[in-house]
Amino acid sequence: MQEFFTSLANGFGVLDVIDIAIIAFIIYKALGFIRESRAEQIVKGFIILILAAFFSGVLHLYALNWILNGVMTFGIIALVVVFQPELRRVLEYIGRGRIFTMRFTAVDNERIKSSASAIAKAVDDFSNGKTGALIVMEHEVSLDDFAETGTVLDADVTPELLKNIFYVGAPMHDGASIVREGRVHAAGCVLPLSKNMSLPKELGMRHRAGIGITEVSDAYCIIVSEETGVISSAYDGKIKRFLDIKTIEKEILNMFLDESSGSDKPGFRALFRRGDNV
Repeated sequence: MQEFFTSLANGFGVLDVIDIAIIAFIIYKALGFIRESRAEQIVKGFIILILAAFFSGVLHLYALNWILNGVMTFGIIALVVVFQPELRRVLEYIGRGRIFTMRFTAVDNERIKSSASAIAKAVDDFSNGKTGALIVMEHEVSLDDFAETGTVLDADVTPELLKNIFYVGAPMHDGASIVREGRVHAAGCVLPLSKNMSLPKELGMRHRAGIGITEVSDAYCIIVSEETGVISSAYDGKIKRFLDIKTIEKEILNMFLDESSGSDKPGFRALFRRGDNV
């Protein structure tokens, strides 16, 4: 036994440590991803199937073992189909990593601050007047596919423009406005609805669309309820409700000023996840 551990220690180098550290990091991230998504229960079920197949082989239950092995063979293909949205998000997350990111344009900090202030003022008016609104702020993942469903404006962000867009009866008030690099890029846009079945029943189509766009991109979304005037924000498939305009403005600045200054987004993620999330 001593000779075994001695030979193991002698053959263990720096590259082995790096190799193990990388694998441990991947497993840690994978477990975190499973815990945050609907994958957890399905993965548990798949693990039970693997254990059942193993013990059926050990106990020589040949028919059961044959059936379970066949189920797992097709189950791997089924997992890819079932988790297609999650796999897409993982690949997009890897592609958005700082190692692979190259910004061709720099957004002026003053424009970000001006846009944040204008959006906060407009959202305050929407909330007080119970005017429904859906404002999507593009980050690194392009929203061109969704912008094409609306009307391209490419205009400065002002409270007056946003209030005209979301004015009840206006042609584009039922759609979403997409803000790109501190400007209103498009309005009246159609967004994908969230597939999260655990969302509260009181959330309507506007909220589900706001959450849905953050499930397929890294966009930040602001939602104002037409029925109650409640202000919400959505990011990374999660929603925070009952916010005030100071919180909205702070979230915008934390997300986009961090980006423009070259720092990473965990600070914004921590800010967004603080408080009650749905």
